[in-house]
Amino acid sequence: MIYLLSFSPFQPSPGLALWSLIIFLLFWFLMAKFAFRPIANALSKREKDIQDALEEAKKAREEMANLKAENDKILAEAREERAAMLKEAKDTKASIINDAKNEAKAEAQKIATKAKAEIESEKKAAIADLKNQVGSMAIGIAEEILKKDLNGGQDDLVSKLVNDIKLN
Repeated sequence: MIYLLSFSPFQPSPGLALWSLIIFLLFWFLMAKFAFRPIANALSKREKDIQDALEEAKKAREEMANLKAENDKILAEAREERAAMLKEAKDTKASIINDAKNEAKAEAQKIATKAKAEIESEKKAAIADLKNQVGSMAIGIAEEILKKDLNGGQDDLVSKLVNDIKLN
């Protein structure tokens, strides 16, 4: 019991210090073998994974930039194509309108020419009819004059015929 009373935690015995040192070195060796390497490996693996993720993110950013540029290019092409289509549609519209105007003018010209021809034809027919009537009247007057001449009193007959013509 005396031995137990002489124990002091502040003054370790050399045997205790030796055993503590051996246990500490054994603990340090086991930690180095089973803990430090796996931890170091896990840290290096994690660092590699982070680096890979950063590279993938960089590649994704570059791909997104390429896709955006390609999208902008396609959009510009679509705008140009739309502008070309609109221009073509406007040109076609103008062409159709001009063709319709030209056809309308030609048709109006035909109708006017036809109307003039009909008017000329009617005019000629009216003149021919008038000539026929005047000829008939002249023949009638000459006939009457000849009848009167044979009978006398030509002056009365001419006045009567002129009066008849004015009434008609």
